[in-house]
Amino acid sequence: MFDGVCNLCNRAVQFVIRHDRKKIFLFAALQSNEGQKLSQQYQLPMTNWNSFVLIEDGKVYTCSTAALKVARNLNGLLKLAYVFMIIPKFIRDGIYKWISNNRYKWFGKREECMLPTPELKQRFLD
Repeated sequence: MFDGVCNLCNRAVQFVIRHDRKKIFLFAALQSNEGQKLSQQYQLPMTNWNSFVLIEDGKVYTCSTAALKVARNLNGLLKLAYVFMIIPKFIRDGIYKWISNNRYKWFGKREECMLPTPELKQRFLD
């Protein structure tokens, strides 16, 4: 799940789609009906989204852990990013949260969530 109005988050989703040749990841904007259902089901915040969320085998991952777990499943050298899991979580998440807290200022914000193209629609839960 991702912040659907965040330009950085939308670019990250597009990046993952391009590098996820096995098509294992599905997406939902946190603001969408499906995103809200999943947030409620997993007791996540319903507003103030400062992280994208990975749900894998019924477990919820956020912040740097979610990002690195996604990278581990992408093609090519991107898998190597998973080595950063050796960095203590409080350091990784500190950097992640600094970027997250500034993402609208640095990358901008949309008025509404991204609409996937017809060929990408199957990759989105809503």
